[in-house]
Amino acid sequence: MAVDVPLRRLFEYRVPDAFPLPESGSRVQVPFGRRTLTGLVWSHPAADTDAPARLRDVIAVLDSAPLFSRDDLALIQFAADYYHHPQGEVVAAALAPGMRAGGDARAAQPYWSLTDAGREVDRDALARRAKKQVALIDALAERGALDAAALNAALKDWRRVAGTLVERGWINVEERDTDGHWPEPFDATPGPELGDAQREALANITAQRGFGVTLIDGVTGSGKTEVYLHAIRECLARGQQALVLVPEIGLTPQLARRFERRLGRHVALLHSELSDGERTRNWLAARSGAADVVLGTRSAVFAPLMRPGLIIVDEEHDASLKQHEGFRYHARDLAVWRARRLDVPAVLGSATPSLESLDNARAGRYHRAVMADRAGGAQAPAIRVVDLNRHVVDDGLSHPARTAVAAHLDAGQQVLVYINRRGFAPTLICTGCGKMAECNYCDARVTLHLGRNIMQCHHCGAVQAVPKVCDACGEPYRALGEGTERVEQALATAFPGVGIARIDSDTTQAKGSRDALLESARRGDARLLVGTQMLAKGHHLPDLTLVVIVNADQGFFASDFRAAERLAQSVLQVAGRAGRAEVPGEVLIQSHFPQHPLLTTLVNAGYGAFADAALEERSQAGWPPYSHLAVVHAAAREPATAQAFLERLKPAAQAPGVTVLGPAPANMQRRAGLHRFQLLLQSPERGPLHGLLHRLAPVLEAAKTPKGLRWSIDVDPQAEL
Repeated sequence: MAVDVPLRRLFEYRVPDAFPLPESGSRVQVPFGRRTLTGLVWSHPAADTDAPARLRDVIAVLDSAPLFSRDDLALIQFAADYYHHPQGEVVAAALAPGMRAGGDARAAQPYWSLTDAGREVDRDALARRAKKQVALIDALAERGALDAAALNAALKDWRRVAGTLVERGWINVEERDTDGHWPEPFDATPGPELGDAQREALANITAQRGFGVTLIDGVTGSGKTEVYLHAIRECLARGQQALVLVPEIGLTPQLARRFERRLGRHVALLHSELSDGERTRNWLAARSGAADVVLGTRSAVFAPLMRPGLIIVDEEHDASLKQHEGFRYHARDLAVWRARRLDVPAVLGSATPSLESLDNARAGRYHRAVMADRAGGAQAPAIRVVDLNRHVVDDGLSHPARTAVAAHLDAGQQVLVYINRRGFAPTLICTGCGKMAECNYCDARVTLHLGRNIMQCHHCGAVQAVPKVCDACGEPYRALGEGTERVEQALATAFPGVGIARIDSDTTQAKGSRDALLESARRGDARLLVGTQMLAKGHHLPDLTLVVIVNADQGFFASDFRAAERLAQSVLQVAGRAGRAEVPGEVLIQSHFPQHPLLTTLVNAGYGAFADAALEERSQAGWPPYSHLAVVHAAAREPATAQAFLERLKPAAQAPGVTVLGPAPANMQRRAGLHRFQLLLQSPERGPLHGLLHRLAPVLEAAKTPKGLRWSIDVDPQAEL
């Protein structure tokens, strides 16, 4: 039995004679200490084995049939073994919220449909006074009965309208079993003809009659999504399901609408901003096979599929595909393993592929399909570096940048100003003694949020009042540096009357706010966009012709060996938003180091040349993908406690072929009041490293830990080392 507790083992229970024997992959309720938990049956003992008398009884059998297939259980087992994480917690990550809570696996959900009276409504007459009512009637007439998720994707603010139409007797609401019902297919909208490079990439995917990985290395705007759509269409024609993973929730609504329009199928979404009920219903629809296309963020890699036929990971390079807390898995890597297990094709797509994926392509493990040109004849943007040592900067924007913004706005185009810092300013500095405002709980500075009149730490979330004067010398503070809020304010002053949309995690906290802001950008209501990495990838804004990158210098001198790769990826991803339609695009990169080799290589030779040079450096230094890493973290209120814990562990962490470095402070030693230290384990081969971790995990679990100390294992770490 796998139970959601932080212990690396399975548990045995007795099934009373009154209950049917649950199959592997089924849920049961079991007593655990003083609690009642949901457990997943993993296996049964041999028939001649007598159950020990001390075993506790199962309280209830929740499922008459398994929720997970053998292939699903194999994925969970592999993830627990590879990431050396408690199996019960991996099961919890794989289950939908309602299933974790012991909910009914045949949960019902409401569906809205037209009544006979609704079909006879004079829509032309109604449209003159109630356009939203007509839009809802049209959607139901075209696609039949729809659930809330489908209506959310098709219409805004439909619930109030639906209530009115129900009262009039024009539409009906009924509860239906998720397993038994899913919106029927509808007429798909044809798309553009594929170009030569797109057809070649598609041929690589469809030529796979079983497992194989295709890495689509396509510049932004080259039409990777069109290739995905054609591959999914062929998968559906074979009667199979497709699973598509994206790194961020913000990419799902736009992509879901496009998929539905082009495929004529309702897409099952899986991400954390859905209600628990919606996620559970969509998860069950994937499991039952009712949903042909499943689209979600990283946890969707575990979604059970009845008829799996294709797995796609978009923006495969993105760090958001790696979970950095708790169960630290990488969804891209699990997706490839799952495709191999299921013997189905896997597709990884990116304009800036990870060095690991490029190395796999070099070694022949992946097939690399290069799409070097933009689709539809659109031209790549012209990229220019602005030397901030030669130009005056006001609120983050140089004179050349302001001039370019004005020119593009005068031409009726749209402009994106990218700065990956939210808030008004990264910190305050005393004008007298130079003291900076710092977090009380982290080795970090606090960010000024002027609109809310607070100082906030972006690492632990702690909030402080904005100080009037320095407590050390009594002199006033001034804002130092720029964030999205400050740049937005400066642009509003410089370009009055121009619609501005700021898109960052501060402005998109309310449900639906991100979609509303992006929709205003797509409509052209907002012609000036200010944003963080939320806007750096995946969004198609045809009127956007200028991108200004406020500060490209972050990452030039970071200690993390992946910093240069991430900087190159973010620069080119955001640059790729410009000029995706007929009008050529322009990109301005502001830097105090315009001759830095990374910038000159990106601008003059492109990402491929940068990646070749970076892989050579990694090879010489012995960093991934030419070695394999794991980190043992320890955190405690006192630094000596965490360090001493790892020092005591270090003798057990020795193994042939594994180098052990540390214990050393983490990149940010103090975070949220805890001092963090780590042991870095490095090996040229996976086998010795995982053999060591297999022996080390039980030692850690059995170790006597000081009160308040936390430890964890991170395999293939992606966070700063």
